[in-house]
Order: sequence, then C-alpha cells, then structure tokens
Amino acid sequence: MRKYISVLYVLLVVLLLCACGNSQQKNIKSPSDLSGAHIGVQLGTTSDVRLSKLEKNNQQTKVERYTKCADAIQALLQGKIDCVVDDEQPARAFVRKNENLEVLPQSFSHDAYAFCVSKNRMVLKQRIDEALVKLKNSGLLDTIIHRHIYDNIPVAYQKRDIGRPNGHLVVSTNATFPPYEYYDDGVIVGIDIDVMQAIADILGMSIEFEDVNFDAVITSVQTGKADVGAAGLTVTPDRLKNVLFSSPYTSCRQVIVVKNNETTVGSMSFMDKFNMDFLVEHRYLYLLHGLGNTILITVFAIIISLILGSLIAIVRTSHDRNGNMKFLNTLCRVYLTIVRGTPTMVQLLIIYYVIFASADVSKVVVAIVAFGLNSAAYLAEVIRSGIMSIDRGQMEAGRSLGMSYAQTMRFVILPQAYKNVLPAIGNELITLLKETSISGYIGLVDLTKGSDIIRSITYDAMLPLGVVALIYLVLVMSLEAGVSRIEKKLRKNERS
Repeated sequence: MRKYISVLYVLLVVLLLCACGNSQQKNIKSPSDLSGAHIGVQLGTTSDVRLSKLEKNNQQTKVERYTKCADAIQALLQGKIDCVVDDEQPARAFVRKNENLEVLPQSFSHDAYAFCVSKNRMVLKQRIDEALVKLKNSGLLDTIIHRHIYDNIPVAYQKRDIGRPNGHLVVSTNATFPPYEYYDDGVIVGIDIDVMQAIADILGMSIEFEDVNFDAVITSVQTGKADVGAAGLTVTPDRLKNVLFSSPYTSCRQVIVVKNNETTVGSMSFMDKFNMDFLVEHRYLYLLHGLGNTILITVFAIIISLILGSLIAIVRTSHDRNGNMKFLNTLCRVYLTIVRGTPTMVQLLIIYYVIFASADVSKVVVAIVAFGLNSAAYLAEVIRSGIMSIDRGQMEAGRSLGMSYAQTMRFVILPQAYKNVLPAIGNELITLLKETSISGYIGLVDLTKGSDIIRSITYDAMLPLGVVALIYLVLVMSLEAGVSRIEKKLRKNERS
C-alpha cells in the first residue's frame, strides 16, 4: 500500500512541477513582437498559415495549434503561451468573459469571409451569390451583423414561415467562433447561422446545421457530407484549389490577444463555477446527450467486435491447425494488418468521409461500425489465443460423439476459450469504451464533445474535463465489475 502511495505522490509532484515550470512569458505589445514568441492559433485558420511562415523563418518562434480557439485562450490564461492570434470579433468575445485578457489595438492582418461549396456545385454557388446581393441591397445583411456584434443578440433574424419546395441544405459549421457561430441555450446561433437562414428563405430551401471541427468544414463540403461551409472562412489560394467560394459577405481583421497582467480578477468559488458550467442554460444536457451516444456506440460496437472477432478467430485457428480456409485466412490477415497498423481516428475519418461519403448514414451508425471493426481486429487475436489454448483432443472428442465441427466449436471449444481469455477481453472492451472519445472528429456529440462545447462557452477547463473523466471512470469501473462478476460465475460453475 505504501508503495502505491509513494508512486501517486511522485506523480503529483511531477504534475505540479509541470504546471508551475513554464518559462517567463514574452511581453507582446505589437505584431512586431511576435518573432520569437510562443503563439496560439486555431488549426487550419489563416492565422495558422501566416504564422507558420514566421515559424519557419525564425526557429525561436513556436506556434501551438489548437482544434478550438477557446483551448488556445485557456492555454494563454494558464501561461502556457505568450499570445493568441484570432479574428477580431471572436477575440473580443473571449475578452468580454475574461477580464485579465486584452486585444492589442494593432491589426495582425485583414481578411474577408465567404461561404464555400463543392467545386461541382457552381449553380448553388451562383444562387447563394444572388441571395447575398439581395440581402446587401435590402440592408438586412448589415442589420444582422450589427445586431450580433454591437447589440449582442444571439438570434438576429427570424426564420420566415414560407414553403420550401426547392430542397434541403446541410451547412457545416464550427460552433466555437462567437459571434459568427456558437451555442446559446443548446442551439447553434450566430451571424453565419442567421445569414445562411436568410439565404435559405430566399432560395425556398430548408436548412440543417452540423457542428464539426474547423479543419473538417471544407472536408465535409468536398465529400458531400455538407452542401455549404459556413464557419468564418477566409478565401485563400489553397482553399480555392478544393472548393468554390461565394462573394464575401463581411470583412474582418485578425488581432492579437494577450494577458493583461495589471488586471486583478477575483477567483470564482467552486459552486459559482459549477453553476456556470452545468446549470446555466441547462448545459449539463450536453453531457447527458453525449453520454447517451457514448453508451449506445459502445454497446453495439462491443456486439460487432465480439461476433466478428470470434469468426475471424475461428477462421485463423482452423487454418493454423488444419490448413484449410486459405482464402478466408488471407483476407483475415490483411484485415488484421490494416486495422491494427493504422490509428483508430484515421479509420473513423476514412469510414465517414470516404466509405460512407455519398451515403445518408447516421453518424452514430458510422461510429458503431468504425469502433466495432477496429476492436474486432484486437479481439480476434485474443479469442484465437483462447481457442489455441484448448487441447485438440476436445475437438476430436466432440466429433467422435457425432457433433459437427461448428457444433463442437460452439458448444465445447468457444465457451472454454472465452473463459480463459475473459480478462483480456475485458481490457479490450474498456479500451473500446475510452476510444469512443474521438467521435467528435466527425461532428458527433459524444461525452467528450459535450465537455468541449461547455468549455467553448465558459472557457473553464477544469470542471467539464474533471466531470467527464469521472463519468468515464464510473463507466470503466462498471464494465470491470461486470466482467469480474461473469468470471466469478464461470469459476463457480466450474467448481460445481
């Protein structure tokens, strides 16, 4: 017991040293001070592209890339980076909620925002351009933008009650970019959302918004998962190679966010933080919704992995012992090599964006298939080792009693094999449960994605991540208890 306490104590000390061991932050007062600084950006943005060039030209400059700008802001607040470069309006939204941050007056760069569509959707692009002209001429576009930026109104445009005979638009966005797109009371709102709704009203089309990572917005449009990308997108030469852009609908400037060390901010109590993170606007529902998806994905992925893994194990064992099923064995070996040799996240993205590119399949189904296929490859080898551990005489005894090969395998060999490798199976199922946390990369709200949404709203990392870690711990402990109970029951039956 003392040994474990000592290990935990050492780990705690190391974590504290890592948290307190940051080098002194560089004082950033203008864009000219960025050279040699530690800079945070959102992955795939024009800030990322421009600062990457600075990083290449100056080895002392380091660019940290985050999937959400809110994560970069959190790193800045914790002193892990010197500054954050972001678009002005989202940056000012961050500053409004964090009094010890400030936006430097000088601009880093100037850009314009536009919507994107697939290269084979020229007609849709032209229709969006025509709708934007109408919105500009009527003054409605300026009204929407003004209401969001200056009046802080989450929904500045009311959807028209009209017929929508001209089809359905799926719009891919990244709802971590206020005031352009963000969550308010569980609903995605913002400038881009209102403008796209107004465009859909003009075109006589229904509309649906999907929240994905920023670097997946253009990919969703390219692969046909979405019709339009609306996420504060800047037109760049590289992006033009992949998608078409509408005419610009607003301009922006990129600014630098730094810590204002002169500002003293009182710390919030635990209950105030808990209220802000989970109770205000019923934000706990993000976690409940994500938990439901996580459990659903895990349960059905486990079923797929156990069935497919068992079949693969039987094929591989039969070939190893008897030399038959050569073709099926070859297919199984190729499958095992590919799945075990590539990251789970890559497999998930390939299944979603490539295999199911043109299919209208639920993201939950995609995740179940991806995680089920991935886990089956590992379970197959675990179960195969269990089958190989059973004496060959058991198969011969079963066949001598008149049972077929399949019956002997089902009623004699597999039950013993499962019992022998049950702890290893339990470990793989626990790994499967935890791996579902990457489901957010395809825009699916799982447990981890739910906490990401809360963090993007409140800019508080500790409580949302802590609660999610606790929920995962409870789920893992429940799964462990279930496996342990089955193991004890099997041992009891063996003794009797």
